[in-house]
Amino acid sequence: MASDDIEKKLPATGSASSVSENNNGYYEEDLHEPPPESSLHRGLKARQISMIALGGAVGTGLIIGSGTALRRGGPLGLLLGYSYVGMIGLGEMAAFLPHKKGFSGYASRFVDPAMGFALGYNYLLKYLIVTPNNINAAGVVVQYWTGRSISQFGCIFIAGIFIVNLLGVRVFGELEFCHSADWFTVDSIKVIALIGLLLMGIIIDLGGNPQHDRIGFRYWKAPNGPMGHYLLDQVHNEHLSIFLGFWATLVNALFAFIGTELIGVTVGEAENPRKNIPKAIRRTFWRILVFYVGGVFVIGLIVPSTDDSLFVATKSKTGAAASPFVVATTLVGIKVLNHIVNGAILIFVMSAANSDLYIGSRTLYALAVEGKAPKIFARVNRMGVPYPALILCTLFCGLVFLNVSSSSAKVFTWFVNLVSTFGAITWICIAYAHIAFMNALKAQGMSRDKLPYKAPFQPFGSWFALISTVIITIFKGFDTFMPFTVDTFITSYIGIPVFIVFYVGYKVYYKTKVIPPEHVDLVTGLDSINEEEARFLAAQAAAGPRTRWQKFGDAL
Repeated sequence: MASDDIEKKLPATGSASSVSENNNGYYEEDLHEPPPESSLHRGLKARQISMIALGGAVGTGLIIGSGTALRRGGPLGLLLGYSYVGMIGLGEMAAFLPHKKGFSGYASRFVDPAMGFALGYNYLLKYLIVTPNNINAAGVVVQYWTGRSISQFGCIFIAGIFIVNLLGVRVFGELEFCHSADWFTVDSIKVIALIGLLLMGIIIDLGGNPQHDRIGFRYWKAPNGPMGHYLLDQVHNEHLSIFLGFWATLVNALFAFIGTELIGVTVGEAENPRKNIPKAIRRTFWRILVFYVGGVFVIGLIVPSTDDSLFVATKSKTGAAASPFVVATTLVGIKVLNHIVNGAILIFVMSAANSDLYIGSRTLYALAVEGKAPKIFARVNRMGVPYPALILCTLFCGLVFLNVSSSSAKVFTWFVNLVSTFGAITWICIAYAHIAFMNALKAQGMSRDKLPYKAPFQPFGSWFALISTVIITIFKGFDTFMPFTVDTFITSYIGIPVFIVFYVGYKVYYKTKVIPPEHVDLVTGLDSINEEEARFLAAQAAAGPRTRWQKFGDAL
């Protein structure tokens, strides 16, 4: 393809001069990093990246949404569902090429620019929805105390996360997780609280409660377990209702785990990414395993799946306990602790909203840098914050006020449906891009053993993630047909045609091609990343040996 032909096919926000010289006719945008004056700043450490990923993931899906999953799947179904979905993950591409263009950049580079465009907007839509969802969840938590409308607190919550994000990546990272031994911040409090909740649940289960009641596995027996009976009145078949209950937990688990992949977005602002990204990936895996799988196991022990106090989508009343952990303290008669737990949960969901707003603004910035969104969203201030993108994403937080005309539980259901679809499509694209990346390495004679991070169980892991997520996405809205409800059907599946329209529309208009493995560019942009890494290491060496406290913070 001649260069003048490429120029004709460039988006209006791009230019012919930005096209990579070594594109073989497959790339429609520049593969180099943006100039420093319009670039994100690398200020995130490994501990901050892993904690931001944990902050984005551990929120409504585990703390609140697990109540719905427990009611539908029972304690064993809940554990199996969350364990299964927890096997899906991400890693090698981000460590090899830690560029500042997010997931859409990997899809554009390794698969097809049209997929990068569709994935970028799909991921953006997810974060335009999930941020108000977490704010809505925060309102549900506050309702436990006040019983008042969530709208009264929405403006305060939105303003708070906007200010934090506006202060810059270093302030954001340190607020989420600080290495100082002198004071705690949001995510250090979150980790301590999560550990406390797990210990509390185990102690309650073993009889350490005012009733001195040793619960054990009592709630794993009929009529509470081990499996739930979902839609039994509609299907009139016990075995089928048990399977549907388990399948419903997969959908809730999919929503809960969405956010763990956002390490791939933070790489553009990571210090020494070749070292810190692999470290953050490993830490995130173990933390998610302990907190998620351990968390749902403990919930299944201390709360009966038939308890009417659980927050269940579309059925929760104002003031209902939003989290199974709060229900557990109430059931055994522990006073005051339920309010402390509820306060900790409020921190969880607000931290998740904070992380979500950060990722949404960076995704829009990445699209603008690639020439796939208006250039104004590529602007950053002197602290490296893409403020136009941040302002637009903050405006979408106004969706939380849908709860003025509908119940907060119903709005929560709509958001869960939308976010799980957008998130599932993101995982599918990431898995496919990773498979294409591995095929390109093989075709060009590059060994995966030389990558900064080599993911285990590959390529089988990515194929497993791809196929599993496709199946869950197709059948995740099965309960909208029993009986058929228009609003839940639309919110469950609207993301699929939206993605197809983005992909096909871009592909037809710009006539892009799927990139063969032998033509994938695995080189462009690496020099600038290597130079940044060399400068960082030189600065570290000049600063002298690290103190004991600094080494301790690095190890966290």
